[in-house]
Amino acid sequence: MLSETNEVNERTYRGASVIELIHTATLVHDDVVDDSNRRRGFFSINALWKNKIAVLVGDYLLSKGLLLSIDNGDFDLLRIISVAVREMSEGELLQIEKARRLDIVEDIYYEIIRKKTATLIASCCALGAKSVSEDEILVEKMRKFGELIGMAFQIKDDLFDYTDDAIGKPTGIDIKEQKMTLPLIYALNNCSPKEKSWCINSIKNHNKDKKRVKEVIQFVKDKNGLIYAEQKMAAFQQEALQILENFPQSEYKDALSLMVNYVIERKK
Repeated sequence: MLSETNEVNERTYRGASVIELIHTATLVHDDVVDDSNRRRGFFSINALWKNKIAVLVGDYLLSKGLLLSIDNGDFDLLRIISVAVREMSEGELLQIEKARRLDIVEDIYYEIIRKKTATLIASCCALGAKSVSEDEILVEKMRKFGELIGMAFQIKDDLFDYTDDAIGKPTGIDIKEQKMTLPLIYALNNCSPKEKSWCINSIKNHNKDKKRVKEVIQFVKDKNGLIYAEQKMAAFQQEALQILENFPQSEYKDALSLMVNYVIERKK
């Protein structure tokens, strides 16, 4: 448990800066990998200055983050974020491999989102704890807390693909990109062989057909894929809140609780 002496310090701020620099670097590189022209409503770097410049900018941001830690001797913090970057890369490669065959099962899906999304949030929470405490049990507890938030966050993202809300993300984009998300995985595991064959064929060969994509979305809804994903998301949320229960009451605990709830209640 944190004591009164475990206050935010320069190491905490440096750690937050390293996270932001390296995360931004991965986003710049992601836009190259995904051939994406937009990032948060603006033109991506590769859209403005082509891939070569984008890769170099990503490398520059990565090196700035690494040097910020190295120059200040924050090797313990650097290790946390370096592990996260490695896992994010592994998650992306695993998703690409599975997307080609569309043979993903639920356990593999969790492994992909744990590495691609949850590991970054987990590293943020672990790094914050590590910057003020040498208590490895505490650091691991906060890492797990962040991982659970990340899992819930990604499932919420998956659900957006099946809603008609104006959230800034085109409906059905995951299907068009042949991404196997939790609602779809559940639907495929709870349908007849004929329905499964039709759905996989639709994703593989007709993912640019708007009418067919809408039919797949409706199929997932009819098979209760959204309800199942919402239940799993809520389970991750409750597990994260459970971790916070043993901490003393404070404004920081309240803020973390609000963050957990925001993850599943957000509209975009």
